[in-house]
Amino acid sequence: MAENNIECNSVVDGNVEEVPNKKIIKFNPPLYKQRYQFVKKLVEQHQPKKVADLGCGDACLLMILKYQKCIEELVGVDINEERLKWNGSRLSPCMGDHLDPRELDLVITLYHGSVLEKDCRLLGFDLVACIELIEHFDSEDLAKFPEVVFGYMSPAMIVISTPNSDFNSLFPSAVFRDSDHKFEWSRMQFQTWALDVANHYSYSVEFTGVGEPPAGAEDVGCCTQIGVFWKIAKATESAVLEHHGKHVYEVIYTTSYPSLQQMDYCRRVVTYLVYREVNRMKRRYQVSLRQHELEPESADNGNPKIHLRPSSPVLTEADKAMEMIPQPFCIGDKFYVPLERIIAYPRLGHICGNVEKLREFLADVVELNCDGSAVKVDLHDCGDY
Repeated sequence: MAENNIECNSVVDGNVEEVPNKKIIKFNPPLYKQRYQFVKKLVEQHQPKKVADLGCGDACLLMILKYQKCIEELVGVDINEERLKWNGSRLSPCMGDHLDPRELDLVITLYHGSVLEKDCRLLGFDLVACIELIEHFDSEDLAKFPEVVFGYMSPAMIVISTPNSDFNSLFPSAVFRDSDHKFEWSRMQFQTWALDVANHYSYSVEFTGVGEPPAGAEDVGCCTQIGVFWKIAKATESAVLEHHGKHVYEVIYTTSYPSLQQMDYCRRVVTYLVYREVNRMKRRYQVSLRQHELEPESADNGNPKIHLRPSSPVLTEADKAMEMIPQPFCIGDKFYVPLERIIAYPRLGHICGNVEKLREFLADVVELNCDGSAVKVDLHDCGDY
């Protein structure tokens, strides 16, 4: 949303520039964040696995997208090598990524090179973002751009944002918004170009924008205009070219994130979750024991075998389902939690799938009873955790 205030400034990206005798136009959130959020929403809606940001600059968009669980490969391309080197480390996994790994693998790579060059490593992508990029091209480079991105890369979806010059009537008309801009298009100019490109390369296109105009100036449209392109016919040669094409870009930075697809991390997460659930049930048992809410019954070996009594008098359907699963129990000073009970917890069930897989993960890490059907811990030893 844009707000007006009587002052001698105007706002585009950062957000204020000095302009005599003009009103302040403030975007909240700032315009660059609105553009990134637009791409983020596209990712959330369409769940692409492979995403590239052409002209990635300081890698801010990649920083946002790396948290999207669906993405397995993130690529940034920029012509400014020093900028890539400076910002690469911001994309590294942090301690939390190791303690709580992603479900899917994620590889992030930054390439130094021109987006007008063909590199086979940019083939086969689901989404390519070109945010505030094309206005930096001269006429010759702009003519090359569609053939490289739409024709060669041919991703399933392309999002292109560029300044809307219709909005510039609210700014000084004598200058572009950035000194490096070679042009700024009106909505009609952008849409004419976009429709021609889409028709030539078998894409459909939808137009939208971010940065709404202030009240009373709705006719100028949004400050940033956006085209979202969809591939109509799927490319058939991408997989072949990906393995046999040229590598033109230079790798500046690459990193891989821990994930549950990696056995060591998966085993570590499963073990942690199992201990957490066993500890939670053991503490509940100990509280019940102190409150004399236990019912003893004889075990086959003569030792008292005690089951944990349900504490809720009114059971939901989920509670009833859990009641059908074997309950934790105690024999002597040992506390047992059946694997069937443990895997009933949603995340463990999702990761392991079945009791056999859970038992495989716990082998040689967690003590099980003699037939391997339950986790076995000391009832009064908190050192297990």
